[in-house]
Amino acid sequence: RMAFEAANYEAEDVFMEADHVDLFPLEPGVGFRFKDKWQRRLLWKDVTRGLASVNPGLRPVRLRKEYDLFFCRFQMLRDLLYVNAVQGWKDRCRASVCWLDELYASHAFASRNYLHILKRFDHVFVGFKGSVDAITKVIRRPCHFLPYAVDAIRFSPYPNPPARVIDVYSLGRRLEGLHRTLLKFTAEHNMFYVYETLQAGAENLVSNHRQHRELLANQIKRSRYFLVAPGKANLPEETRGQIEVPARFYEGAAAGTVMIGQAPDCELFRQLFDWRDAVIAIDPNGSEVTDVLAELAGQPERLCEISRRNAAEALLRHDWSYRWKQILAIAGLKPMPQLELREKRLKELADVARNYPLM
Repeated sequence: RMAFEAANYEAEDVFMEADHVDLFPLEPGVGFRFKDKWQRRLLWKDVTRGLASVNPGLRPVRLRKEYDLFFCRFQMLRDLLYVNAVQGWKDRCRASVCWLDELYASHAFASRNYLHILKRFDHVFVGFKGSVDAITKVIRRPCHFLPYAVDAIRFSPYPNPPARVIDVYSLGRRLEGLHRTLLKFTAEHNMFYVYETLQAGAENLVSNHRQHRELLANQIKRSRYFLVAPGKANLPEETRGQIEVPARFYEGAAAGTVMIGQAPDCELFRQLFDWRDAVIAIDPNGSEVTDVLAELAGQPERLCEISRRNAAEALLRHDWSYRWKQILAIAGLKPMPQLELREKRLKELADVARNYPLM
């Protein structure tokens, strides 16, 4: 499991807490690496699209009882093939849902042999707002947008906020000009600046997704400032100008940090994070960051207000359980009492955050 996939497993954990869910983990069979590699390569040019229905070497899983819903969530396009390892889901499940998290619109047509797999599902959700129309056009059926989220309870600093001993936290990809400025500024002012040093970054393997997410949550909710930017801001050749709201905004808000950086200039961000000071803007080249940090340091009450507001809004809007509720509604299913209990706890924590005394 790669580090960037841990959030997917976190989502599964919340879904299982909020509903009656049987989880079917998929395991590699004999020759999986070889079969998977060559099937992926050949599928791009498979005019018959027959390879899209072939199990790429995973151990088969057969459903043995009836279900209201068959649900798959795939991070990447290449993962769609793994649904072929599950046997009988069309017959055993009253409805089916697939949630494809990451695919840019400019790649949709070229990926049509992969996307053909989505036609088997009753409902398709897409994690990128700007890709909905492109994928809908390819598969010729409606797609629904479903935004990212976070385990807002795990990431919340409340009810007992820890000391924010990390001054600035930069997680994952970064803008080098801004990073160099922060290195110099934090060294001169004896500030604790945490940043990525591993070359593989989010592609490093993690042995336990829960421990990884717990560690990440504990680091972020102990950070005062959290750097954010639009999704893959340093990879324009991949995004082709498509602006999306990545995970960092949900994680930073839920942890009650003061997010500094560049807010995505799109209507989606303005809808999802429509409260005051959700992001404190700084120039991506780093020219403004020292002045902004110096100004904020002289406004402790404002910092506390931003922190409380970010944490409360994330608890009320951006927990994984809210996304599960949206999925159930589209699939025509009612939420279970467990989901309602989690929503109640989220609202209680949000009240704590809103009313917590200023430091």
